[in-house]
Order: sequence, then structure tokens, then C-alpha cells
Amino acid sequence: MKIRNTVPLKTPYEKDLEKSAVPYNEYPRPAFRRDSFLCLNGEWDLSLEKNGKKQSLGKILVPFPPESRLSGIGRITDRGDTLHYSRTFSLPAGFKKDRVLLHFGAVDRYARVFVNGTKVTEHEGGYLPFSADITSILREDENDLSVEVTDPLDTNQPYGKQCRKPGGMWYTPVSGIWQTVWLESVPKNALESIEIQADTKGAEIRVLGGETEKKLILSGDGFAREYRFSGETLSIKIPDGKLWTPETPHLYRVTVLSGKDRAESYFALRKISAEKRGGVPLLCLNGKPYHFHGVLDQGYFPDGIFLPASPRGYREDILQMKAHGFNMLRKHIKIEPALFYYECDRLGMAVFQDFINCGKYSFLRDTALPTLGIKRGIRVKRSAETKKAFTETALGTQKLLAPYPCVLLYTVFNEGWGQFDADKMYELFHKKDPSRLYDTTSGWFFERKSDVDSHHVYFKKLKLSQKGEKPLFLSEFGGYACKIPKHSFVEHGEYGYRFFRDPKEWENAMEELYENQVLPLAENGLSATVLTQLSDVEEETNGLLTYDRIPKGDPARFAKLAKKIRTAFEKFALGLEKDKTL
Repeated sequence: MKIRNTVPLKTPYEKDLEKSAVPYNEYPRPAFRRDSFLCLNGEWDLSLEKNGKKQSLGKILVPFPPESRLSGIGRITDRGDTLHYSRTFSLPAGFKKDRVLLHFGAVDRYARVFVNGTKVTEHEGGYLPFSADITSILREDENDLSVEVTDPLDTNQPYGKQCRKPGGMWYTPVSGIWQTVWLESVPKNALESIEIQADTKGAEIRVLGGETEKKLILSGDGFAREYRFSGETLSIKIPDGKLWTPETPHLYRVTVLSGKDRAESYFALRKISAEKRGGVPLLCLNGKPYHFHGVLDQGYFPDGIFLPASPRGYREDILQMKAHGFNMLRKHIKIEPALFYYECDRLGMAVFQDFINCGKYSFLRDTALPTLGIKRGIRVKRSAETKKAFTETALGTQKLLAPYPCVLLYTVFNEGWGQFDADKMYELFHKKDPSRLYDTTSGWFFERKSDVDSHHVYFKKLKLSQKGEKPLFLSEFGGYACKIPKHSFVEHGEYGYRFFRDPKEWENAMEELYENQVLPLAENGLSATVLTQLSDVEEETNGLLTYDRIPKGDPARFAKLAKKIRTAFEKFALGLEKDKTL
């Protein structure tokens, strides 16, 4: 199926592709890093099997999905189609140690992997990494690698914002390989993982695999300390350490040596909590009331769809939002490559991460009625398949993102999409990772268990008040659209919640929204906000940036508003502290 008619927008990051034949040739797993790395991105052969017949589609540029312009293909697969990827590779001299591991960052959705004609692994799921030990079937010279992929885009499985008929707030689907493919070589008794649980005082470090005797080197704050230990665990206290915040994103580096293996990781001293001050529940970072001034981040790009043209796109999105005064991104129903979360850790950007939705969407039930105020009492029976797929992917997301200190909160269900047993899901995920907070029902269809009182407000004034035992969280609002013709993905049509033709008029309306509606809420303890949204996405034109990443307004003007709102919140929290001491 061909892609609909769109404008071929270019982002600034496409220039990076001209510098290397291997896209995303950056180490893809920054929280468990080895020196061994051979990137298999670049040109692969791609064929399409339809109704039992195969046809060549030519060369595809991996890791860009075949629906994207950057892939060189630009077509959507139909249900029942099978994508056949193939390429050859040879190991560089000196690369091989005892074992060779083949890694895939993500393949959407059902993948079977063959090396030299032998199946080495199969995987189900479009968002999580997987790997295989291919040591025993490698040849000395050239090796054949092939991947078969099918993606029916079944709503019983996690699918996010993908839609076969994109439009409005639903976007072009992706299939196939869409993250880095790579090799590493490790010793026979290799380290398996470095798991770190940190707070504001220190860290509990668990090292799995490797030899019994291990050495750990900790560096940060201008020092390096060496620890020797046996077994798996090591407890480290760091008195008067530097705490991580978006304003001071300090990281501590860890190197573990075990026998012939060596791996690096990192952590931050930080703690997210919901605490009362003067009887008012507030979000706190490192024990202090903190206002999270956030923006919705869909993670879509006009050229690579699920990926920017180069990792620089992640860095620039983060820096652009920091320049606008934001300190938090709500990563909306999409899991990014690990490089994104590392950049948030390094540059200083909090992440409120959504789990990936399953289940059919109903405009009437999930959007129209809640917008009119019917936000409780609606229940939908979900299939056992849907429940299982959602739960397994959410648990996998927690495991994948556990190392990244920027991730402070998880959204379990967004606006009821695929929602089931919300209280039970809260208990499950909170038990799995109690170091993060959970927005169990973001927007509406509230149940009892959640760490925040979460509301989406569109089409009406922001009238929220602090109630109950949970911090108040305006988890979506705004959506003001301004289409910039030369920077719009779709020539005809646009989508948003209030429309402006002139960018200056749009910018003035945004300032009025923050000044007259958000600021009074911050003055009374609103802990967090999420503006819709970071950039335009396909038909949606309600971004602070165009889809090709050009700012629509003056970042300094938005940053000034952000400072005013955070100051108002801090003044409110300080007043509560003073009242408590009287």
C-alpha cells in the first residue's frame, strides 16, 4: 500500500546521513557499555512476500522503517505481507573473543532471525530489544543475515499511535526493523547486567554474571574510588553527593571489571516522591517541592517517522524544549531507543513515560463523552490476549528503562485506551519498581490507586482544584494549532483544538493561556503540567515546533513564562513550609 500524498519535509539532521554510510553508528546501550561494537545498520536488501509471491523492493536503509522516506522504500505493508531483510557481514580482525551476540533494538512486530540459514531467534513485540548468541554458526569469512517480519497492526497488541488510515491524532504506521542492529563479542564468562537502584544517599549495585570476584570503579565529583567485592551486590554511600535535577544533571560513572570482561554504566542521586506540605500533596524531587513544567513528546519525525535522521535529533529536541523553559517531557505512548533517555539524563530533562496502549479506540467512549464530563463508570471488557500483551510489554518497558534516572513517572493508561483493572495494574507496576511514581489513569476514568490526580482539559477553561491525597497534575492541555504552510506535512487539512492563522496571534494566545489559566493554578499548588505538544505531527499542527523542527514562536518568551510559573509554585510551597513551622 502506498503512502498518502504528503510534503517531503526535511529536518536539519538529514545532513548527518551524508557523513556516514552507517546511520546511527553510535553505541546503542549506554547503561551497559562495552568496547565491543559492530554496527550492522546501513543498506540491506528488502523483499516483500504477498500471497506467497516475493518481489524485490531494492535496497533499504536500516534502521529506518520501510514506510519512511529515509528508508528509500516509502510504502506501508498490508496485513499478511512478510518483509524479508537480508545482508552479509564479516567480523573485523581481532573482534571475536569467545562469544558473539547479535542484538536488535526493536523490530515491529513478529520477527524471525536467521544466520547462515539457521534460525537463531524469534521475537514478538514492536518496541523492546532482543538478542541471540550466534557463536556456533558463524563462518570464518562472510556470513548471511536475514530477518523475516510480519506486522498485522493488531489492536490486541501494543500499537501506540499507529493507524493504517492515518489522520488527525493517528499517524503513519511502521513495520520491520526500526532500531539499531549490532554485534558485540564477549568472553565466555561475561557480565550479564549491571542493575543500580539509587536514591539521594547512594546506590545499591547488583552485578549479574561474570566471575565471583569483581572490581568496581566509581567516578564523579572529581574523584575515583575502587571497590572489590564478591558475589552480586555492592552498597555504596555517597555523603553530600551531587543530586540530579534537570538544572544540575550530575551523573556518577561506574566501571565493572570481572575476569576478562569490562562494562560501564552510570547512575544519578535522585528521588521522586509525592509528599504533603502543610497538608497539601505536592510532587517533590529530592525531598523538595518541584514543579514539572512539561510538554507532550510524540517522538515522530517527517523523514524517519519513528526515528530522527540521526541521534542529533534527540539532542536537539531536548535542547529546544529546555530553551523554551521546559524541564519535563511526557513521552507519549512510544518507547524510544536508549540513546534518547541517555541524552535526557546527560542534558537534564525529566521524562514522564507512557506505557504502550492495546485495545480498540472509540472516539465516542474514549474522547467525546469524557470531554463532555462523563469521566467515570465506563468499563470495557478486554480480551485475555490484550491484557497479556499490555502487561508483558509494560513490564518489559520497566526493565528496559530502569537504568535511566530521568524516568520519574509512568503513565499506565491514557484516556482509557485499553484500560482494564487499573488498580491491580498500579499494584503490579509499583511493586516491580517503587522508585517511580504512577499516573494510573491519565485524563479520566479514574479508579482509586494512583500517585497523582491527573486531568486532561481541552475546549474549556482550566478550572482544577486540589482535592484528596494526591498531587494535582494537568497531564494534557492546550493543543493550540498554527499551520505554517511551507513547513506542513499535509497540504490540505489540519488538526488541533483551537486554530490560528498568524504565528504571532498563536504565540499571544499561548502566553495568555499560561498567564491567565496555568499561573493561578501554580499559585495554588499545581505540581505538573503537560502542554500539547513539542512539535507538529503529520496532520496535527499544534506543536511549539513545526514537524521539521522550526520554532513557531520566541523560545525566550516561553522560557520567561516558565520561570514565572515555577516561581509561583515555589512561593506557594515555601508558604506551606512556613505555616508548618508556626
